[in-house]
Amino acid sequence: MTAGHGGSLTVVGIGPGRLDWCLPGVAARIASATDLVGYRRYLDLVGVETTARRHPSNNRVEADRAAFALDRAAGGGEVVVVSSGDPGVFAMASAVVEQLDRWPDRWRNVRLEVVPGVTAAQALASRVGAPLGHDFCVISLSDVLKPWDVIERRLDAAAGADFVIALYNPTSRHRPWQLGLAVEVLASHRDPITPVVVGRDIGRPDEEVRVLRLDQLAEAGADMRTVILVGSSTTRVLEGRPLGASVYTPRWYGLPEGHRPTAPSNHATA
Repeated sequence: MTAGHGGSLTVVGIGPGRLDWCLPGVAARIASATDLVGYRRYLDLVGVETTARRHPSNNRVEADRAAFALDRAAGGGEVVVVSSGDPGVFAMASAVVEQLDRWPDRWRNVRLEVVPGVTAAQALASRVGAPLGHDFCVISLSDVLKPWDVIERRLDAAAGADFVIALYNPTSRHRPWQLGLAVEVLASHRDPITPVVVGRDIGRPDEEVRVLRLDQLAEAGADMRTVILVGSSTTRVLEGRPLGASVYTPRWYGLPEGHRPTAPSNHATA
């Protein structure tokens, strides 16, 4: 279904939710949009002034949301699909392009653009220093769109290769067991005192950041609004420093013989 000359669809990431962490290019697209489409919670976090019509939906209808946004754009709208963080990291950019792949003729008149944002791993890293200072990877623990055995293989491979690992979607009401299993996989490759950073609602009023050890992670408490950074063998904790400069992964790789990562004490923000 196409109509007229078509409009545009822009997929944006507003960052973790703070207006000053929403990139200027994203804010400009939102301000000039005719329609905002997104998960209700993320639309509520949009702090940019706009007269756009809002079309909220729940968090389990990404394909329908993408098709709806493309149809609005095909009708001539200047439509913006809103994601938190970066739209290309476990978010709506892939869902939109997937629809274009499935229906190549349906939305040929729609101009598509993806505008990046600050993803949760970057935001959390900034709160403690530089834990992503060397090679790292990002893995979602949600098995909604991929089987758990694939997640376990990826965790095992990444931990064995000594990446710093950012964990998204670590646990939920429907899958409270997965973080514990993930820790078991990681612990087969990592020292129990490996530094771990746990962050919830980063950049929002209820922000919480803690620096723990790997052997404390399974019982740390987490939900879908939590992001976890698991250090590599070289990640260091600087005891006695403020939380904002307490954890880093050196740019060099390899530790002096006999050196072990520093065991963190428990830090927390207010």
